[in-house]
Amino acid sequence: MLQQAAIIGDGAMGTVSAMLLSANGARIGLWSAFQEHADDMSRTGENKRFLPGFPLPKGLRISTDAAEATEGADLVIIAVPSRHLRGVLERIKAALPERAVYISVIKGIEAASLLRPSEVIREVAGDRRLAVLSGPCLAREIAARLPATAVVASPDAETARIARDAFATPWFRVYTSEDHVGVELGGALKNIIAIAAGICDGLELGNNAKAALVTRGLVEMTRLGAAMGARRETFGGLAGLGDLVTTCTSDLSRNHYVGKEIGRGRSLEDIRETMGRVEAEGIETTRSAVALADRHGIEMPITREVYAVLFHDKPAPDALADLMSRSLKKESDGLTG
Repeated sequence: MLQQAAIIGDGAMGTVSAMLLSANGARIGLWSAFQEHADDMSRTGENKRFLPGFPLPKGLRISTDAAEATEGADLVIIAVPSRHLRGVLERIKAALPERAVYISVIKGIEAASLLRPSEVIREVAGDRRLAVLSGPCLAREIAARLPATAVVASPDAETARIARDAFATPWFRVYTSEDHVGVELGGALKNIIAIAAGICDGLELGNNAKAALVTRGLVEMTRLGAAMGARRETFGGLAGLGDLVTTCTSDLSRNHYVGKEIGRGRSLEDIRETMGRVEAEGIETTRSAVALADRHGIEMPITREVYAVLFHDKPAPDALADLMSRSLKKESDGLTG
């Protein structure tokens, strides 16, 4: 039975992880990179910056000292933005307990190396018992104890079971999988399609257009995932379709928000300034996905148009026009093989 857990990261998902683990009786230490934020959470008993309105678990120890936060931990949750992951791990790796089970809840891809978060963790911290958790997990809904589901994946069945049991509560149902590649890629790639869906909403193009984006976006995700060694069926599950539906339709989705504001005419620079330290992982993941598509020779038209809008100032209506004017083909093209 889980006794002591550590959370690396002070964002919304790190906070929700602490709530779920605490509900199962774990003692928890949470590491924050910022003293001011750690002090504010300790003083107010709330994560006002990333998850306001919900009390932190009683007894949660918050520290900027990684050794203090991870002391005695038999489970470590990694919950930092993907673009900061390598730097954080290099900073605190001496404090990471070797015998613990690690769970990554990160939904991104490192831009420079094109590595998944679990690959970055192993590259920096060495070989660990490691699982990845993903699925339709809007932090505010989980914090409010609304029913939700997720999938935890590891090539080692016992590691997946430990991770499942640590997170599962009466309102948070967790499935297991061996396809850690697919679960991790699904959680990252759906954020790109969520930006596209947000652009669609910002342009007020209607539900038919958004349904097409979501459906064809899932095709793109599956194509790339299969080329990278994932199981195609994983993308029809919680980490693929499930998460895709949530992030493409909810106003709580940061990536959908970014797209919607772009569709309304705001610049990416302005949107990022407004968001402050809140990360929309899909922005940088779009760069990574285009590079991975080039590497594997995969057709990803929606992803490429999002990339052009985000980083080459292509007007969103022009991107839509180019998608709609592509050559006509069979719907099943690229779905198999």
